[in-house]
Amino acid sequence: MDFLFLFIGLLVAVSVHEFSHAWVADRLGDPTPRVQGRLTLNPLAHLDVVGTLMLLVFQFGWGKPVVVNSQYFRVPLRDNALVSLAGPLSNFFVAFGLSVLMVVVQRSVPEIIFSLLGFVLDLNVVLGVFNLLPFPPFDGSKILGLFVPAKWERAYRHYLEQGTVFVILFVLFDFIVIRNAFGYSIIQITVSVLAAFVKSVFVLGM
Repeated sequence: MDFLFLFIGLLVAVSVHEFSHAWVADRLGDPTPRVQGRLTLNPLAHLDVVGTLMLLVFQFGWGKPVVVNSQYFRVPLRDNALVSLAGPLSNFFVAFGLSVLMVVVQRSVPEIIFSLLGFVLDLNVVLGVFNLLPFPPFDGSKILGLFVPAKWERAYRHYLEQGTVFVILFVLFDFIVIRNAFGYSIIQITVSVLAAFVKSVFVLGM
């Protein structure tokens, strides 16, 4: 049952997240996501095989990245950041909507359905928080572009280009070595604490 809940939650959270990236990019003038068929909530358009397997096995993974062409943007650094921000925000909106729904239907649906709604809610909060981490390739690294002064733009772009490999190596070390040794990874603890805070702010009490 836990696996089924995880799979359903994954379909919802990743599809909404990636669709939101595509929709905002399209609204900002980039037709690339539309041409590549990403303006849809169909999970088949957004799931990455390796990223999905990682999520199911390690509870860490990713969807198929939405490709954007910054040449279509009026202000590339800002618009790239807005496209990236759309993903986590969409997960928070879904979580809030589910919290409202759960308050409304808590006495009128089977317990298993109520539990599923709660699981999908939690997964959306965790995915949203995880993607706000300010390290490439996570969305948070591009959202930083909203706050980078012009004089640091070159160094910031270098950070985006060169930092991904080191971050991925650290994540794998954290989840495979540290988690096996201590039971929890550094990233898991960080995301769990931040997710609990976000949930308390954005999600209605039940």
